[in-house]
Amino acid sequence: MAGVKIFWDPQSFELDSLGDKRYLGPPADGDTPCVRAPIRMLSIDTPETNYPGVGKPAKSDERLAELAQWLQAGQAPIDDGLSQHLYPRLATGQAGSLQEQQGVEAKRVFQQFLDERLTRPGGSRRNVFLYAADEPFDQYGRLLAYMAPYYSNQELAALNPRDRATFNLLMVESGWAASLVIYPSLPKYQDLVMFQAAAREAVDHQRGAWAEPLLLTGYEWRLCIKLHGVTRKLVAGQRLSSRDRQGWIERYGADLTTLEIFKPQDYYRVPPYNRLFIWPGDVTEAVGRLNLTPGGAG
Repeated sequence: MAGVKIFWDPQSFELDSLGDKRYLGPPADGDTPCVRAPIRMLSIDTPETNYPGVGKPAKSDERLAELAQWLQAGQAPIDDGLSQHLYPRLATGQAGSLQEQQGVEAKRVFQQFLDERLTRPGGSRRNVFLYAADEPFDQYGRLLAYMAPYYSNQELAALNPRDRATFNLLMVESGWAASLVIYPSLPKYQDLVMFQAAAREAVDHQRGAWAEPLLLTGYEWRLCIKLHGVTRKLVAGQRLSSRDRQGWIERYGADLTTLEIFKPQDYYRVPPYNRLFIWPGDVTEAVGRLNLTPGGAG
């Protein structure tokens, strides 16, 4: 398969290291409070362990099995191709339980990486290095960033790019995080190449969550929860606008290696390690800046 064809040089910015303290108080002076901020690690997506409106994913087993029945009966507002992709993953009756089990394991693996990478040979604790995106905060106020151990200039001189990998990359490489690259918050070209290669290696070798053939990635599980809510209203006889019927899936999908762009319900046609997601409002700009072309008819 062809390599990554998207060249990107983000105007991101570096942040001072925050150390390993969870609360950074008291204030330095009257206009300089010290706060803690939640971080959403960029370009990755791990299975969920808790979700608003659902709680523990295991509680969604019945509703996702019900959604599978609606898919089979043609009652859901979904294209045939995506329905066929999702159906076997939902029909097990344990899609939520699997999501939660994998989420717990992903959290354990992440903590292991933190313990290993943030501990110096002598036992002291390293600070962390954060590299924020062009759009630094998401809709929930979380800082969007790549996160890595903080190394001194002397240490960096002895490390190659792979040795100083971000935790984002390590999680993808382990298979416990799916690649979730969203325009315009793209990593630099060299980092994007490493990201795609690590994601493909994890999928091809069935590492981590990819060992399960009926895996629902975190973003797929979330969209299925939304699709269930929409379909439940339709089955109950409620009339929904076209926007409400399709609101459960919004992001367009593109292929990092072919530069093809697909409508939201065709994202599955792109291998998971090659997926680039684009919000509807950014599609026109992304098509022009990345030279994207329409994907083949399905």
